[in-house]
Formats: sequence, structure tokens, C-alpha cells
Amino acid sequence: MKLPVIKHFQKNNDAQKLEHTIEVLESFCEHRSVTDEEMDIIGEIITNIAGAIEMDKMVKDGMSEKDAGNTFAKRVLGSIDK
Repeated sequence: MKLPVIKHFQKNNDAQKLEHTIEVLESFCEHRSVTDEEMDIIGEIITNIAGAIEMDKMVKDGMSEKDAGNTFAKRVLGSIDK
């Protein structure tokens, strides 16, 4: 997870475009020729895009971009600690 990348995605794309991108990347990963290394990279990208979608929802609900980024990062780090 890279918060600067997530913020970039969130600021420069609408949520629908990001959701479609995730669908395409997931489809790509289902192909039998995709290597484990490629899967790891795509997984990181999907995580960042999903974070951008979550941040976008928080911003639309009235949260500042900074607070939305911090909230998302804390949520992710909290789930890793479990």
C-alpha cells in the first residue's frame, strides 16, 4: 500500500473508472500464464486502487482528503496487526 499512489488515483479518476480497472486486473490474474511475481504486483495495484475508492467515498461523505488518507491507512495497518 502506497498512500501517495492512492491519493493520486483518488484525485485523478472517478470511482467508476477505478472499479472497472479492478475488474480488468482481476480478469488478467485469472489467466493461467500469469506468474506469481505478476500476481503480487497486480495485487499491490488493486490494493492501491481499492484504497482510492474508499478514500473517495470518505471525501464525498465530508471528510478531508488528509483525514481520509490517514483513516484508510490506519484501517489497513490495523487489519495487518490482527
